[in-house]
Amino acid sequence: MRIRGLASVVAIAAVSATIAAVNVQAHRGEATANVLQWYDLTTQSVAAAALPEQVSQERIWAVAWLAAARATHPDQGPQYSDAAFASALHDTLVSLVPAKASELDAQLAASLAAIPDGRQKDRGVAAGQAEAQRVLAERAGDGLDTASVDRAWAAPPAAPGVYQLTGGPAVRAGLADAKPFLLRSKDQFDPGPPPSLTSSRYLDALAEVHAVGGAASTTRTPAQTDTARFWAQSSLLTYTQVLREVLASTDRSLAWQSRLVAGFHVIQIDQQIAIHAAKYRYLFWRPVTAIQTGAVDQDANWTPLISTPRHPEYPSGHAAFGGTAEVVLGALASPKPHDPVSASSTTDGGAVHSWTSWTAITSETIDARVWEGVHFRFSDDVGAQLGREVAADDLTRLDELGL
Repeated sequence: MRIRGLASVVAIAAVSATIAAVNVQAHRGEATANVLQWYDLTTQSVAAAALPEQVSQERIWAVAWLAAARATHPDQGPQYSDAAFASALHDTLVSLVPAKASELDAQLAASLAAIPDGRQKDRGVAAGQAEAQRVLAERAGDGLDTASVDRAWAAPPAAPGVYQLTGGPAVRAGLADAKPFLLRSKDQFDPGPPPSLTSSRYLDALAEVHAVGGAASTTRTPAQTDTARFWAQSSLLTYTQVLREVLASTDRSLAWQSRLVAGFHVIQIDQQIAIHAAKYRYLFWRPVTAIQTGAVDQDANWTPLISTPRHPEYPSGHAAFGGTAEVVLGALASPKPHDPVSASSTTDGGAVHSWTSWTAITSETIDARVWEGVHFRFSDDVGAQLGREVAADDLTRLDELGL
């Protein structure tokens, strides 16, 4: 009888464990759906804010999802975490993008309605609200607003290798002085100066961009032109889609998903601060200036395939974004995508590109910026490496942000 009784107890325990596992899995599926709803609403909020600089757009992501990730405590139970997550996102986004308040209010009401009433839900709401206020206060006056990022800047006198204005006033001159999340200083990952104008590295890169980066290039292939036009859009627009596919394909917890989004964006902001510190330190000229006015293979009528960005050339910000992303996604998501990830481009007629590794996205970005005619290849290589270094260091210190 005792043996039968023991067997019954074991059988009941096994059934209970199975039910618990099913319940956990079901909640994770619900968590992903909830995360995607708030993710899409964040995307819409960033678009509605219509901020001209990528880093200011990314600040919305970083502040909102940092608050959400901090507020989400798995040990407090799903009702607490779900309520805290939604409340933190709602309050930060309403503060940052008040024009979306009605949509955000509706999403909060829907999220909270799906959570059973009770003490845990109430505590979660309060925790989310408190965390939102805390992060907003921490980041107040951080220098990532448009006026601070795009402060007035006067170009130096023209000289070989020295940046000159391209198509309008320079932008992002103030970004290097913004408050980072984890960088110890804006110069922490100084890449050193670009190669000299007489070096083979520079001359080879100059010849390459001259040949394949011009609007009238006869050596750039249609596939290269497609890639170039694809990456004319901001890196943030591309990786917003990539990160969403990562979330949509996971069954990981709410805490894991919110930490991934928060970590991705806070580290990308640090990378952008470091990149622009180097850009405005070394003030290197763009290919259009080098080719039209330089001493080597001068071509006064040469123009790039796309409009040249209005800030110094070295190092490449697009490539740095890719280098940062590959390290962050490799560490926080998975070493490589479980399935191919894809994104479309508004600057390439909605064309869709797919990748099977994080490094493949970076490599494509590096090629694209040369084929667009706006960067030298060495600048892309250096930018990607700087991005990797920022990411590797920041990842070891995410706990300092409560992540």
